[in-house]
Formats: sequence, structure tokens, C-alpha cells
Amino acid sequence: MKRTVLQTFCSLLLTCLLVGSCISYRFTGTNINYDIIKTIQIDKIANRAPYGWAPMEAIFNNKLQDQYVNQTRLKLVKRSGDLQVAGEITAYDQFNKAIAADGYASQVQLRMTVNIRFKNNKTGQTWEKQFSATTQYDSTQQLAAVQETLVTEMVKDLCDQIFNATVADW
Repeated sequence: MKRTVLQTFCSLLLTCLLVGSCISYRFTGTNINYDIIKTIQIDKIANRAPYGWAPMEAIFNNKLQDQYVNQTRLKLVKRSGDLQVAGEITAYDQFNKAIAADGYASQVQLRMTVNIRFKNNKTGQTWEKQFSATTQYDSTQQLAAVQETLVTEMVKDLCDQIFNATVADW
């Protein structure tokens, strides 16, 4: 009887594996009809913030383009895209977030804001929105020492927000 139970269990397991391998699940997180939408145009997002860090613009533009290229099947084009993304970095600010008992700042918050214009040329959908991301650092650190890491974190957050607002199913 043990052999029969074992054989039955093995047969059932094998059947589950075979059936499971025939079913394919794919989650991209996008809501794109690739029969209609094939291309995306991402214009250069210029840094228009009164205060800024020189590499910030390039980091942002590269990450935004990479996000669409790596997470969708859309072809990146220079003009006449089915989807169009344009905008500018409008703010890059730092301000005191927390004050220590001695009256000096203990935490500094860094904020980056972008204004994005989106157009779906196939459906006529258009919108313009602002997206912001913040991060903080200890005031004992110099901004120059942590700026690249902090900007990279904020850019990732902003690109995720923009991606979700334009093509994701959120």
C-alpha cells in the first residue's frame, strides 16, 4: 500500500508539474495595447530648477528612458511617438527637517520636483502633472559627499511615479 500511495503522489506531482509548465504567467505592470501603441517619444527633460546639481539632468533622462525600454516593448523614437513624454525639472531644494536639542539642524531633507506633460496620440489623452520625491541625510554630512546617492534615489522614485502614471495599471 505504501508503494501505491507513493506512486499516486509521484504521479500527481508529475501531472502538476507538466500542467504548470504549460501555463505561462507574465506580469509587466503595464496597461499597453501593443497592437495600437508601438512607440514612445521621451523629450529631453531640462533642468529649469534655480538650484541644481550638474549631473542630475543626465541621470534623470537616462533613467527615464531606460525604464520604458526595459519594462515595455515600446520602441523609443525621436519624434512622432504614439506616446509622448516631455517636461522639466522645476525644483531641487534642501531644507531642515529636524532640529536637535542644541538648536541646530540634525536632518536635512532634499526634494526634487519635475513637471511632466504626457500625450497619447492614439487616444487623445493628455495631462500635465508635477511629481516630487524627497530623501534626507544627516546634517553632519556634506551634501557633496552624499548628493549622487540621494539624487539617484529620488530619480528612481520619480521615474517610477511617471511610469506608473503613463503606462502602468496602478
